[in-house]
Amino acid sequence: MPYIGTQPNDVKKNTGIYSPSEILQLTKEGSWGGSLEFIEEQTFSNSLVDFTSLKEHIYDVLVFQFINVKPNATGNIGMRFSNDGGSSYLSSGYQYAWQRGHSNASFDEIKSTSKDRIIIAGDVQTTGSYNMYLYCYNFGNASKYSFINTQVVANYGPTSIGAVINFGGGVKPTAEIHNAVRFGTLSFNALASGTIKLFGIKELWVT
Repeated sequence: MPYIGTQPNDVKKNTGIYSPSEILQLTKEGSWGGSLEFIEEQTFSNSLVDFTSLKEHIYDVLVFQFINVKPNATGNIGMRFSNDGGSSYLSSGYQYAWQRGHSNASFDEIKSTSKDRIIIAGDVQTTGSYNMYLYCYNFGNASKYSFINTQVVANYGPTSIGAVINFGGGVKPTAEIHNAVRFGTLSFNALASGTIKLFGIKELWVT
């Protein structure tokens, strides 16, 4: 018969079954696998946005949350990786593919097998804004490629087009650690305004 109940003192070694109330409590405490642990928040105005403390050595999966991010000019938002803590950012060899749908029922696909950045969302005008979850995988693993995927909803700007959705992902097909990222628009110009939050997804280690 499997153990049912709270494992005293050390949830990592539990091999039984937790009740829903125990799972909720452990999640609130940050002890349950899948809990989001806050790392950093940046609210910006007319700037590129760099995150140089990813804690990629702790978290296998990182999550960026974009809140009302506006471009300085109509266009895409892009992302670059760094392998030297943000002293420089890699500007070649990215691959990505994603689909975009407009509320006026038009759809298209954006893709590239060799780009100077990963395009993560677009095209939104300066009167519109992006809201997005962006997931990063393997950034702290020197033997694996670094992948990202995105879930985006945006207000395009003109009411004739209205809402825009994007979903897709990208990769830097080089096995190395990536320990900083930069976000910008068009040819890596400044973003106009918004807030970006960074979280790590806590893992539950079972022994």
